Amino acid sequence: MKAQTTLRQEQHSIRSAHESSDLARGYPIAVASAIILSTTAIFIRYLTQTYNMPALVLAFWRDSFVALTMLIVLAILCPRLLRTERRHVGYLIAYGLMLTMFNSFWTLSVSLNGAAVSTVLAYSSAAFTALLGRWLLKERLGWVKVVTIAGCVGGCVLVSGALEPGAWQGNLTGIVTGTLSGLWYAGYSLMGRSASQRGLNPWTTLLYTFAFAACFLLLLNLSLRRFLPGAAVRPADLLWLGKAAWGWFILFLLAAGPTVAGFGLYNVSLGYLPSSVANLILTLEPAFTAAIAYVVLGEHLNDIQIAGSLLILGGVVFLRIYESRRSTQVPITPQTSTPCTSPQLPAPHTRRHTPPR
Repeated sequence: MKAQTTLRQEQHSIRSAHESSDLARGYPIAVASAIILSTTAIFIRYLTQTYNMPALVLAFWRDSFVALTMLIVLAILCPRLLRTERRHVGYLIAYGLMLTMFNSFWTLSVSLNGAAVSTVLAYSSAAFTALLGRWLLKERLGWVKVVTIAGCVGGCVLVSGALEPGAWQGNLTGIVTGTLSGLWYAGYSLMGRSASQRGLNPWTTLLYTFAFAACFLLLLNLSLRRFLPGAAVRPADLLWLGKAAWGWFILFLLAAGPTVAGFGLYNVSLGYLPSSVANLILTLEPAFTAAIAYVVLGEHLNDIQIAGSLLILGGVVFLRIYESRRSTQVPITPQTSTPCTSPQLPAPHTRRHTPPR
């Protein structure tokens, strides 16, 4: 009995060491992803305000340039990452479709609800991810995560200005559309975690998901252009920027810079963290966006927005401290019975893929 108890303690110690290592790596990567992705709003705002670029046309070119950038980078630095097993192709197509649906519903939500309410509804993905992660991926959902979800979503409400009078004077269709954008965002996070568990390299995943998403967005722009807000009205609108070289440069910079780095690091973080935790950390993005807008665009943060930013940050830090302490606890659980079966060693730790250097 004593030997079995000691072995159980050793097994738990190994698992705890793996969890602690994953947390130490995953949290900084996810936070870096949130910081980088928060800059995309600056680029998108510039393109939509300066050139009145339709949202889904912008999304198509953004995804296309991401795929092109990853194709060139991987071909030069690590050509083997361009290949993927045939059995994964269907999964990657579905992953790309998930990204397309999020982009589309997000765009529709903005047109129906405005930016503030759309932001809050999109980041309802934190709750969806936690619930679906519990159901589909068997991830833990304890009281700490529930409290953190409530704090982070509440912080997004404050930062986005959704408490302003008239912010929610939308119709039921708009609210449903915005909620579905959060659901699709949760699905994107869950598929990213699942891709890691399948052994797919996060940078290979990024290449294929954005390539397939670009194809789907092209079809949406061409087939539903009369019915979908933000789509190209006619095929020629796909070349909306025309000869505006500076506009094309900003669009390419948006894709090759913060989009590649932000989504790429988010995919990497999903290899170390549960999808619900990684998605919660990404709720820092609105707070970082507000801070960057203050520095770059001179937009002022009011007291409510500052309080919301602190609420999100506090929730993420609280979750980090709790998970860290939990992973270092090694309980002693005596075995009350002595079965004759041989004890099983813990399963090998999932191989982690690192980005090509």
